[in-house]
Amino acid sequence: MKSAVRESIGSADIPATMLAVVFTAQDHFALREVPTPRPGPREVLVRVRASMVCASDAKILAGRFPAIKFPHVPGHEFSGEVAMSNDERFAVGTRVGIEVHVGCGTCDRCREGMYTLCQNYGKRETGHAHVGFTIGGGLAEYAAVPIAALHALPEHVTFEQGAWTDNLGVALWALERGRMAGGEHVVVIGPGAIGLCVAELARALGAGRVTLVGRGARLARVRDLADEVIDAADVTRLRGTADLVVEFAGTAEAVRAAIGLARRGGRVVLGGPTGTGVELSGVDLSTIVLGNLDILGSLANPKGVSGRALALLADAKVDVTSLVTHHFPLRSFAEAWQTFTERRGGAIRVMLHPAEGN
Repeated sequence: MKSAVRESIGSADIPATMLAVVFTAQDHFALREVPTPRPGPREVLVRVRASMVCASDAKILAGRFPAIKFPHVPGHEFSGEVAMSNDERFAVGTRVGIEVHVGCGTCDRCREGMYTLCQNYGKRETGHAHVGFTIGGGLAEYAAVPIAALHALPEHVTFEQGAWTDNLGVALWALERGRMAGGEHVVVIGPGAIGLCVAELARALGAGRVTLVGRGARLARVRDLADEVIDAADVTRLRGTADLVVEFAGTAEAVRAAIGLARRGGRVVLGGPTGTGVELSGVDLSTIVLGNLDILGSLANPKGVSGRALALLADAKVDVTSLVTHHFPLRSFAEAWQTFTERRGGAIRVMLHPAEGN
């Protein structure tokens, strides 16, 4: 077995420094030349080809993740090609998408396959890693990525599509968590990137009807991704009709609506309120008890679900291309960030291309 580190063509091809987005302190970021990371044990170096901005990045910058220390290189929705590796499963040149959670592998939750709930979160010495959160991420030219986070991209999946590896897994897990069955009426609350992935996947998996609920100008843009699109102001007409409701809006208002939309005996999956401080009030508990409702939390993408999602992408069961509304070179990150956070031009996902325009 070869144990030597293999690099792309030669070490001269991997520069000593790279361009990266750095969150320098709470509410402050900069583009900087930083040392190119070198992969540690059970890691490879990925040359980043496509990387997206997510609302979680805004929470990181605002200091809402205590486990994250500044300065920090963010980015957890990305793809690229292996540039340095000593693992034959992911040789140099392999095209990969990234899922962000890597568990320690030994705690009770990891042994169940629920590495997203790892009991050793943030303890790098145990093997835990949260790519783009507790370790550096992909808003940079290169990223050192644990092998456990890698998915080889299917032949016909592009780098731009592969950057959705994590998001698609999150969306598919929400549907699996809710035990969606063919022919059911599925209501998705929240027309953000992951909610839209849920809507597309539900149709691909045989839902009888998919209803997307949201508000704002974005609804007109995504009308073709569901069987019907309804403004949140009119949602009461759906009350008690859904077999499965999947919420990815992240607000107490959306959660209250989700519970009210489920039929008796139905299921509600809550995936949006992942930040602390969102509290629920105004729900009559008899709605849940007398309605025999299943109310389920859904966090991230455990049990290898991102691999299953990539297979659906490769089979053209889901299309993420239209969800990328803006493209920028990495050097234009400041403009990309404003475009995303201010939703300029109806922005859904903003993609950076570190290999271009630098």
